[in-house]
Amino acid sequence: MHATRATDFVSVRVITADVARLVGFYEKATGTPAAWATEDFAELRTPTATLAIASTRTVPLFAPGSARPADNHSVIIEFLVDDVDRLHDALSGWVPDFVSGPTIMPWGNRSLLLRDPDGNLVNFYTPAARLSVG
Repeated sequence: MHATRATDFVSVRVITADVARLVGFYEKATGTPAAWATEDFAELRTPTATLAIASTRTVPLFAPGSARPADNHSVIIEFLVDDVDRLHDALSGWVPDFVSGPTIMPWGNRSLLLRDPDGNLVNFYTPAARLSVG
């Protein structure tokens, strides 16, 4: 029997027609600067996960037509934050599409759901255990 190595989850890659616009959105929303590899590819790296943003020009390198920008209807990109309400205040005025304001979810987390410029759902949340009591 051969020993197998556990799989490491590395990143989520979002395909977009406007890399600079989407990277700028995530840099401002998260406070995380992007690391640019080329004008067609950048990553926002956190200690626990990486959000990669790539141009539609990169899709044919994998398989032509295999990914379409601004067409996500099933994935929510999530970020853990210290204070959802403070973030909501900071994002108000420049985020055009809040899906729901700060809300306590049935499992206890406080969540802020919005759409990025390509229409992808983004959830910023604070775990119930971190919410201050009183």
